[in-house]
Amino acid sequence: MFSHMTHDSEILIVGGGLTGPALALALAQAGRDVTILDTLPHEMRETPDFNGKAYALALASVRLLSAIGLWDRVRENAQPMLEIKVSDGRAGEGPAPFFLHFDHAEIEEGPMGHMCEDRFLRKALLDAMAEEPRITQVTDTVIAQEADTRGITVTLASGRTLTGRLLVGSDGRASGTAARAGIKRTGWDYGQTALVAAIAHEQPHHGIAHQFFMPPGPLAILPLPGNVSSIVWSETETTARRFAALSDAAFMEVLRPRFGDFLGEISLRGQRYTYPLGLSLANSFIAPRVALVGDAAHGLHPIAGQGFNAGLRDVGALAQVIDEAARRGEDYAAPDVLARYQQWRRFDTATLALTTDLTNRLFSNDNPLLRGLRDLGMGALSAMPRLRRGFIREAAGLTGELPDLMKG
Repeated sequence: MFSHMTHDSEILIVGGGLTGPALALALAQAGRDVTILDTLPHEMRETPDFNGKAYALALASVRLLSAIGLWDRVRENAQPMLEIKVSDGRAGEGPAPFFLHFDHAEIEEGPMGHMCEDRFLRKALLDAMAEEPRITQVTDTVIAQEADTRGITVTLASGRTLTGRLLVGSDGRASGTAARAGIKRTGWDYGQTALVAAIAHEQPHHGIAHQFFMPPGPLAILPLPGNVSSIVWSETETTARRFAALSDAAFMEVLRPRFGDFLGEISLRGQRYTYPLGLSLANSFIAPRVALVGDAAHGLHPIAGQGFNAGLRDVGALAQVIDEAARRGEDYAAPDVLARYQQWRRFDTATLALTTDLTNRLFSNDNPLLRGLRDLGMGALSAMPRLRRGFIREAAGLTGELPDLMKG
């Protein structure tokens, strides 16, 4: 048994994006008192207007959102992903003859996942937190943290201090929580930038997601409700900078030969965004009285759309480790308990990071030998149903050791 001391909140979470609030809800519903700290006030974290940002939620992630009461809030604004088509080619030439085709009908569980816009997820999380009496929201910046055997104290820019038994960093790739805990990072820049936008199109997408690999980087076309798709288009930094500076009309002119005409006429809907692409892995997911989740633990290439899904796996795993330890009367912030969380998640995320890294390197080039090998590989994989079903289950987030919140 562990000794008790009075804390402002049992668990302090730094970062109010998406992963932190999801964790706060999971913990609160398991009986924990949680304080979530963010630099932006509630009203500035809402994004009520259409802005093109969207997430591919794997089936396992949808299950977790359902378990914490969030899915019913966003379901009507989510688009099921029924098929995924992966092809290789060059801009203006169309796809290579060999491609991968994943159909949700090949697994029993239903759609592999859903696309959901950032604005709906964010609002649903904020509304759910506001309704949860065990969650306290604080708008302030953490400038210092200090752990001892009984808890952890954070100092805020306002001069206020807060204490808890555990501090969770959900504050992104440049995590101040990780840096203050002495956790270093491993990673590199890909020399690529993602151009993100929403595209309206003449023809229906039928719930099909497309991943088109071109030499500078992949173009993902992801279905949203209605005749709208979200694009994540990876280009070299120099080219992306040039394209980002174009007018909307000129941007569409360079996008059209890459997008193709399979959905009819296309037009821009909403704003355009860019963000640099790189890999960033925390060398440890834990420190004394500290745990990291989401991008604070692992920032991945968006090539497989698994970044947010990996963060939700962190949420499910950490919530379960804490709950099981609390039921046994253990101090859930003790080093041996937090080590269970790290053991569960670190190998999985390192493997995912390596896979996305290798896939990007294999496909983001115009080497004729590699081009031939990957096209043959895709053709062979398409002809092997058992292996193909394995990839579908992987895309749906159903492989590996699933947290209870992600089990059907």
